[in-house]
Amino acid sequence: MAKTDEQTGQTDGQSARAEATLGYEQARDELVEVVRRLEAGGTSLEESLALWERGEELAKVCRHWLEGARARLDAALAEDDGAEGAGEAESAGEG
Repeated sequence: MAKTDEQTGQTDGQSARAEATLGYEQARDELVEVVRRLEAGGTSLEESLALWERGEELAKVCRHWLEGARARLDAALAEDDGAEGAGEAESAGEG
C-alpha cells in the first residue's frame, strides 16, 4: 500500500527530495502499478486516495524528466542548426 506524507511523517521538502532521486523509468513503472491497482478496485477509499496522491506525485516526476529531456533535445537541435547556418554562410562567401 502506498503511504501518504502524513502516514510517513515526511514534510513536503522531504517528499520532493525523495521524488527527485527517482529515475524516469522507476517512476513510470511505479505509476503503471498504481494505475493497475486503482483500476482493479477492491481498495478502501483511504487506500484509493493514497494511491491517487502517489500517482499524481509520480506523474510530476515523469513530467519533470520528460521536460528536461525535451529541453536537452531542443538545445542540441538549436546547436546543430547554428553550426549548419555558420557553415553555409562561410561556404557562400567563398564562391
